[in-house]
Amino acid sequence: MEIGFIGTGVMGSRMVKRLLEAGHEVTVFNRSLEKAEPLIRLGALRSETVASLACSSDVICTCLSMPNDVLTVYQGPDGIIENAKSSAICIDFTTVGADTSRIIFHKAGEKGISYLDAPVSGGPEGAEQGTLTIMAGGEENVFADVLPILKTIGATVKYLGPSGSGTIAKLINQYLVAVHSVAASEAMVAGAALGLDPELLYKLLSVSYGDSRILRRHMDNFVLDRQFEPGGAVKYVHKDVALANTLFEQTGMTEFSGRFAERSFARAIDQGLADKDMSAVIQPLEKECNIEVNKRR
Repeated sequence: MEIGFIGTGVMGSRMVKRLLEAGHEVTVFNRSLEKAEPLIRLGALRSETVASLACSSDVICTCLSMPNDVLTVYQGPDGIIENAKSSAICIDFTTVGADTSRIIFHKAGEKGISYLDAPVSGGPEGAEQGTLTIMAGGEENVFADVLPILKTIGATVKYLGPSGSGTIAKLINQYLVAVHSVAASEAMVAGAALGLDPELLYKLLSVSYGDSRILRRHMDNFVLDRQFEPGGAVKYVHKDVALANTLFEQTGMTEFSGRFAERSFARAIDQGLADKDMSAVIQPLEKECNIEVNKRR
């Protein structure tokens, strides 16, 4: 299968590298040419347009930033749906809303094109190591056809059900990421403000029931060392939890913690932290309490 890959940013570039290392022929397109150049040196082919990539690929992968980016790339006269082969399979790794996934699924289907929503979890390190969790929605036979490709980049690859199912699972995951990030930040700031050594407090929490993967990720890799380069950026977690909250509202819930998490990430964006790692959601709390969670010398 000839694979086309659109979006070679932090996550996409690492996925393409895995595919190339597995011996796949991959053609790439990225709006910023410089982001694709390292992959060209590794053997990827470059397409000048989305349309040219779409018409020459058997499998078309997309890994983009925002839902509107996905809609733009798939729809319109120069988009994937108008230019792909009728037998093509599209795999979208982007985190979008379930409605967005279903819209593209139906429009692609009208042209005989298959579409899977297959968002991923595991971050850049997971993409680099091929250990991503991939959550897929769409037609099960299509999922089976591309499973070998998905297993090249993911260690846990699951079919969840009809179109939109993978997206729903990913948004629930991101809901927990956002809520846990805020809770861990509140706990660590409160401990420091009340006189506890942050590093000692963290070590105790990490072996107690208050432990979480998010707590360990944030403290070990970012907060205690005051290093906030992403990782997964604040602006993307804010986008994801906002989409997740819309889903939660559809269940009939009226009160849930994701709403507070969404406001917390919005506040971090308002304070200029949009492009920092998601762990930077702690910084507005530190500012409010006039304390810094760090390794005390």
